[in-house]
Amino acid sequence: MSWQNCFSCRTNELEIAYEMTGSPDGLPLVLVHGWPDDIRCWDKVINALPEGKYHVYAPYLRGSGPTRFLHDATMRSGAIAALTLDLAQFIEALDLRNVLLGGYDWGARAGYGVAALFPQRIRGLVAAAAGYATHMDPEEMPYQLAQAYWYEWYVATTRGQKAYRDDRKRLCRYFWETWSPAWPHLDQEFELMAPSLDNPDWADISLHAYRQRWGDAKGAHEHDEIESRLAQSPTIAVPTIMLQGGEDRDNMPSTSEGKERSFSSRYERRVLKGIGHFVPREDPQSFVDAIIEL
Repeated sequence: MSWQNCFSCRTNELEIAYEMTGSPDGLPLVLVHGWPDDIRCWDKVINALPEGKYHVYAPYLRGSGPTRFLHDATMRSGAIAALTLDLAQFIEALDLRNVLLGGYDWGARAGYGVAALFPQRIRGLVAAAAGYATHMDPEEMPYQLAQAYWYEWYVATTRGQKAYRDDRKRLCRYFWETWSPAWPHLDQEFELMAPSLDNPDWADISLHAYRQRWGDAKGAHEHDEIESRLAQSPTIAVPTIMLQGGEDRDNMPSTSEGKERSFSSRYERRVLKGIGHFVPREDPQSFVDAIIEL
């Protein structure tokens, strides 16, 4: 399969750009990329999907690629509540039903949020590189994990903010190098993704995401209700397969352990030996296998 030209749809806050492929009569499959990344992460996944079985939609996250805000005054929030609403409204705007969701990293967090709060249109979730309900009190966090999250603390410094704004390509290239064991064509894949970092809202959204996550910034007022509901870690009743890179140097394997109690339907966590953070790029077949199962 190959992607068709870029389309767009409107949500409350965004003009979301997306690409699609596959059979119009196939099962709706919405694939949500991670950070820092874009929809090119799904290229190898869609090429391995059974022909004719799926109609695939891949939206660009807020702050990525051609997705844009409708109004200058809208807060450039990177909170999980914002990502959750974006995805829920994207699915609703396209009137998709019986949807299979796939997401990794930020895309996985958005997928969990939709599966927990807006499950009516969802039949299953494949999530990778981020566990559900992983917020941890920094005072209880192992220092090994705190070290892995250095880039989340970096946003609190003037130097870090400047790096996110003015040196984002070199910064993100370092993330790619250190979060995963090297995989073939890493340089080529990064260069294909890198133009999406030029989105004018990328830095503001990225900085806010991590400042808000650790309590140094507030979320958007209009997202307060969703933020409050997500803070309760509501049980997910949507069948879910979680893919954890065994060598993920960002969201380390320990962060996704013991989440079974948060799911009332099928839940399975699979640790992928030798795979790092960028699961759909490094091990697309495991992602495809999970999609087919659900």
